Amino acid sequence: MRTRSTARTVIAALAGVLLAGSMAACGNSDTGGGSGGDDKLVLGFSQVGAESGWRTANTTSIKEAASEAGIELKFDDAQQKQENQIKAIRNFIQQKVDVIAFSPVVESGWDTVLKEAKDAKIPVILTDRAVDSADKSLYKTFLGSDFKKEGRLAGEWLVEQKKGATGPVNIVELQGTTGSAPANDRKAGFAEAIAADPNLKIIASQSGDFTRAGGKQVMEQFLKANPKIDVLFAHNDDMGLGALEAITAAGKVPGKDITIITVDAVKDGMQALADGKFNFIAECSPLLGPQLMELAKKVDAGEEVPARIETEETTFTQESAKEALPNRKY
Repeated sequence: MRTRSTARTVIAALAGVLLAGSMAACGNSDTGGGSGGDDKLVLGFSQVGAESGWRTANTTSIKEAASEAGIELKFDDAQQKQENQIKAIRNFIQQKVDVIAFSPVVESGWDTVLKEAKDAKIPVILTDRAVDSADKSLYKTFLGSDFKKEGRLAGEWLVEQKKGATGPVNIVELQGTTGSAPANDRKAGFAEAIAADPNLKIIASQSGDFTRAGGKQVMEQFLKANPKIDVLFAHNDDMGLGALEAITAAGKVPGKDITIITVDAVKDGMQALADGKFNFIAECSPLLGPQLMELAKKVDAGEEVPARIETEETTFTQESAKEALPNRKY
């Protein structure tokens, strides 16, 4: 259990003894602080970046939840660079925050900085994305989605839709950021599911870096290199939305000439699905803020928490997207 409150109380008491005389002489009974302010939990959070509508909604959720929970949030945008996140985490350690949370840009290469946080007795929470460290004691818990399940759900839907196909079904895949947990797991889950049908073949797979611009650029390359594309599987809505532009520019009808499957279910993606431009979306909720604040308070208090906490999510077809859109929060 952290001793933040105890340490601050002792310091405050010593300061009070040393300054009592001068404070009385000035006739000032206001110390300018107060135990309530001193005891405010400080959370250092390093975000991947602002690469997509999903990420923007995730950042908003975290900032709003921190404010509502009375938690002081020190926020850092890593701009999709691991070196920026490592620097941010070290800054949080130097600032002696109470809890550190971050969404890792990639899975590997975190052991050293996480050990520094552990040695400083600052608990760490992983959000949205996992790390591949063999030492599970370096962080308290992981809060987020089951990315492999998302990929598997996308693949299972495609297998059902293409059941009875007599010839090859050519699939192109827009991967997320190379080395990231969602890209690795969504790819693996999708491949695992479509293996059930030998007609389903991935003919091209490349990273669009989770961005709309990346999705458009890579899809343009796919279309030039592959005259027959039946299906696009995009690891997030933003890449799928970028791909729509490339598909339309190539004279094809998205959702009809090319079946489009994505992951996330942000508003723009859901609108594309409702309009028939997308065909299926596996949800990945960005609204992790309230759960993160609850976890931060628990780990700061030394309470035991589950090693993995999954968010509740669903899938959408055109009809269910139409129903959900009016009340969509992101």
